[in-house]
Amino acid sequence: MRDMGIIGNMPGYFEYVETTRPYDGYWHSVRNVVTIVLLGSLCGLRNLPMIREWAAGERVTEYLQKMGIPRVPSYSHMMVVLGLIEPVSLGLAMESWIVKVVSAVGKTIAMDGKTERSTEKMGTYESAVHIVSAHMSELGLTIGTEAVAGKSNEMCNERERQFTCSSHQSIKPAVRELIKRLDLKDALIVADALNCQKDTAEAIVEAGADYLLEVKNNQPNLCDGISELFAVDERMDLIENDKAAIELDKHGGRKEYRAAYVRHDVEKLMTGHEWPGLACMGAINRQVEANNVTSDEWHYYISSREMGPEELLRHARLEWGVESMHWLLDVHFEEDKMRLYNENSVKNLNIIHNV
Repeated sequence: MRDMGIIGNMPGYFEYVETTRPYDGYWHSVRNVVTIVLLGSLCGLRNLPMIREWAAGERVTEYLQKMGIPRVPSYSHMMVVLGLIEPVSLGLAMESWIVKVVSAVGKTIAMDGKTERSTEKMGTYESAVHIVSAHMSELGLTIGTEAVAGKSNEMCNERERQFTCSSHQSIKPAVRELIKRLDLKDALIVADALNCQKDTAEAIVEAGADYLLEVKNNQPNLCDGISELFAVDERMDLIENDKAAIELDKHGGRKEYRAAYVRHDVEKLMTGHEWPGLACMGAINRQVEANNVTSDEWHYYISSREMGPEELLRHARLEWGVESMHWLLDVHFEEDKMRLYNENSVKNLNIIHNV
């Protein structure tokens, strides 16, 4: 087949995707089914019936034939194939394709987990399937996923247990597995407080990347120590030494004021807080005015990169952007409403939708 570019040559990346049981693919190969579903997803189609109807159109069929896909499978056949595909194998193939789309990873990678609510009542698992995504924030592109089911056997203290539900504990080891698998050299990994763990920070540093982790009450001593270092008098000194930045957003009747402060004298925090490569501490104050109500909250951060206050604001906002991706999966692709009774189908569709 002639070179048709990164999209036209897409089927070749899925040539060796594995299945959970033998499948000869005589009429519709795995690579062809994945290619059709991925193309439909990239075109914004919400579900498999819509993708099948779109693919059966004359113009799309002609294009698929140029890609080496001779015929379009039925909806039921697409469902069968998606249920047979081994998710880990599909994820690795997808990552290989994305590497060709993005020549270099050295960006901001937001990592966060999402619970697939549609899997809660499958009946054969302790809890719903959780899927962790590595999201390249600047491009809005997910470069890797890791799925887990059931509850984690990781231990947590009482304060941490109150901070987050037990089902989400399975996300933490999945994040570390994803970090080990991806090429993240020179990237900045941003993650929420759930993933503010020394093991996670160590995995990021070993991968040749930097971390920016939010700190909350699941790390009580660290959180209290940082908040003390950003007391009122301390903040005045930071403003005088150009270690503070302010920005204001207005949207309709809503105003959001953000003030960021950074400190690099981490030795004041190091006693009892031996975080790998710690080079910076940060604080962001968010004040939101809407409907005559004002909220005021503080966010605290640690990082292995010595960044300025403007950088802290920018990268923190990019981490919040991964929530937009989760919103898209739930609202546009309606993942929480899917009525699928095959765990592989749920995982495989999530991998495809994430792109």
